[in-house]
Amino acid sequence: MKKSLKIFSILVLTFFSLNFAQAQTIDLEINENLTLPSVKVVIDSVLSRNAMLKFRKQHVGVKEFTLASEQIYWTRNFGIQGDTRYGNLNNFSTNGDGQVSSSVLTTTRQFNYSIGFYIKIPIFDVLNRKNQVGLARLEVEEAKSMAQFQEDEIRQTVIKLYQELIVKQKILKIRSKSLSDGKINMQMVEKEFRNGIVPVSEYVRITSITSELEVSYEFAKSEFIIVKKLLEDMAGFTFYN
Repeated sequence: MKKSLKIFSILVLTFFSLNFAQAQTIDLEINENLTLPSVKVVIDSVLSRNAMLKFRKQHVGVKEFTLASEQIYWTRNFGIQGDTRYGNLNNFSTNGDGQVSSSVLTTTRQFNYSIGFYIKIPIFDVLNRKNQVGLARLEVEEAKSMAQFQEDEIRQTVIKLYQELIVKQKILKIRSKSLSDGKINMQMVEKEFRNGIVPVSEYVRITSITSELEVSYEFAKSEFIIVKKLLEDMAGFTFYN
């Protein structure tokens, strides 16, 4: 009779332990059952927010304007020059007639102007123009290559972190399941230990295993959160459940 009562007690305790462990499992899976956005969405968001990539693209624009300036730089040697004057014009003249001489001063108000075209041919500019334009073109291509390199590097980083997050999520689920099973086993062993069924050595062994499972779960959870937060910070939005 006592044996039947003991078996019944163990079954009841097992039932409640399973329910408690199931509730614990649900709590553990709050963060791990994360529905991730597609990798393309994450990459596009990161590319649109990355400050270094924006700088590289702006640098391309600077070099393109520099090239355009070099291409029309030769026009500085051509130009139109004009001049205008308005005011009094004084004329002084002397007439001599034998012993008699006379001086005449005349003042007139008039408007004078001049206009003309000029051209300069600096030998250095003529000889070096091709090199200057070629250098400006190379700087544009260099800036574009740097921007493309930056974009490729960002894509590769996001892909690696995204895949790492998937792996961390799977590991976290495995650790969560192992921890839940370990806690169920621990609760059953603890009840049996109290009833004198399980020896101390076995109880200590199961306790140690359960502690190791909990430590492993905490490490897996921490690694998962770190990678998740890194991606969220780069993308600029939160990955919700």
